[in-house]
Amino acid sequence: MPDAVVIGAGPNGLVAANLLADAGWTVEVLEEQEEPGGAVRSDRAVHPDFVNDLCSSFYPLAAASPVLAALDLYEEGLVWSHAPQVLAHPLTDGRCALLDRTTAGTAAGLETFGTGDGAAWEGLCETWDRVGGDLLDALFTPFPPLRAVTRLAARAHGAGALRLARTMLLPVRRLGEEEFAGEAGRLLLAGTALHADLAPEAAGSGGFGWLMSMLGQRYGFPVPAGGAQSLTSALVRRLQRRGGVLRCGERVDEIVVRSGRAVAVRTAIGETVPGRRAVLADVSVPALYGRLVHARHLPARLPADLRRFQWDHATFKVDWALGGPVPWTAAAAAGAGTVHLADGMDELTRFTAQIAAGQVPDRPFVLFGQMTTADATRSPPGTEAAWAYTHVPHRITGDAGEDGIGGAWGPGDREAMADRLEEQVERFAPGFRSRIKARRVLAPPTFEAMDANLHGGALNGGTAALHQQLVFRPLPGLARPETPVVGLYLASAGAHPGGGVHGAPGANAARAALRARAPGGALSRAQRTLHRGGAPRRPSAGRSSLGRGG
Repeated sequence: MPDAVVIGAGPNGLVAANLLADAGWTVEVLEEQEEPGGAVRSDRAVHPDFVNDLCSSFYPLAAASPVLAALDLYEEGLVWSHAPQVLAHPLTDGRCALLDRTTAGTAAGLETFGTGDGAAWEGLCETWDRVGGDLLDALFTPFPPLRAVTRLAARAHGAGALRLARTMLLPVRRLGEEEFAGEAGRLLLAGTALHADLAPEAAGSGGFGWLMSMLGQRYGFPVPAGGAQSLTSALVRRLQRRGGVLRCGERVDEIVVRSGRAVAVRTAIGETVPGRRAVLADVSVPALYGRLVHARHLPARLPADLRRFQWDHATFKVDWALGGPVPWTAAAAAGAGTVHLADGMDELTRFTAQIAAGQVPDRPFVLFGQMTTADATRSPPGTEAAWAYTHVPHRITGDAGEDGIGGAWGPGDREAMADRLEEQVERFAPGFRSRIKARRVLAPPTFEAMDANLHGGALNGGTAALHQQLVFRPLPGLARPETPVVGLYLASAGAHPGGGVHGAPGANAARAALRARAPGGALSRAQRTLHRGGAPRRPSAGRSSLGRGG
């Protein structure tokens, strides 16, 4: 009988399993798909000579993560690779905002857009150097991160702390206007903010854009050499060397709860796999509380809270095998691993407004990855393995373009949207389409079929907006890995601090399990608090499922 069962072999599930194995626990990981990795996978399906990542590709949060650093994955063969430049945001007139590998290089480029903008960038970097370590500690530890916040307050004391808090809460459009005279610095901040589902005018988008920009400046946007699967393979090898068991093709349909404690999981073929000490769920929040755990084991108010859970935007992606480099009008974009495509701040606002209105954007903001530029092993010399993705609404009310895309995502919708992405790339790289040898289209339902956690192509486990962050993530009163069921822990991106490949939700869940009392112990204080707010649903026998009769 294993000490713990982990549901899901995405990066968070694998991190959690590794940490439990390090502590001497026996661990079994059950993964629904036929291979591990979740959103961290790669293949040669586009073209046999090209390695393309299926979902995520660039990993600044992984590079900064103390969780992953502590696993020493280089011992398992993981190697990080960098493009010559971190990030480019070209404009149709040939100018280009560039995030260089050095602060001085970035500052010099920004200065050409506006006098004083180089110094403004250096000022943002100096602030990061002073408080960034404590911000990352707060990000990667369970909520509330009291020690990190205390240190942060000490470093940015008095009015400095208030100014930092204000900066973190600003909309990114306003932050850019306050800091930069020219357009380039504003676009670097805004484009990175839109990696999440945050509009330029959304509160908190400034803080997110600054955080991601500073990570890029200090750590780069690295990729695993050989493909995203290399990161997953390193986590799997490490786990197996410590005795952990990974079982793929094993869908979990139920978490078995007895006397208020999670004691096992039941698979789709009817097998019961016990977890002597804990069950950790690297699954979406709606899947955990709406499918895997029966409502009778949950507080009465939780279903109402769950109905208010908000996903992040749906995703549409195209992978390409290109016969040559991308012919950018702005030559500076050629050396960047990540390229943002929108012709100015107003086009970013227009894009997010169309999504908010339920419309498929006619000129989508495109995030473009030049993978061979970042890692020469991805395709033959002189070619490029590339991808682009954009966001679309989950519920489509209309098409802002002329193709009549309705959101059913059949062959017509998929091809029309893929063509639209290519047309957007052509605006900044005329002749791009002539370089295409092969392409693969990944519509929102495709992502969900590859990984059930990616509901409709939502990649971050829930919105990054302030109303579903910190104490509100994933639901009010559930901001820690512990759940209302003893011995059950949420270990997915639905938990604090959210999406991104950094392992923090998995690590937080594993540490919570290790801290918990032995089986049969009392409810934790957090769990007692959860249940004071509303009596749990009672089973048909009339006794509380959190009592001895569950």
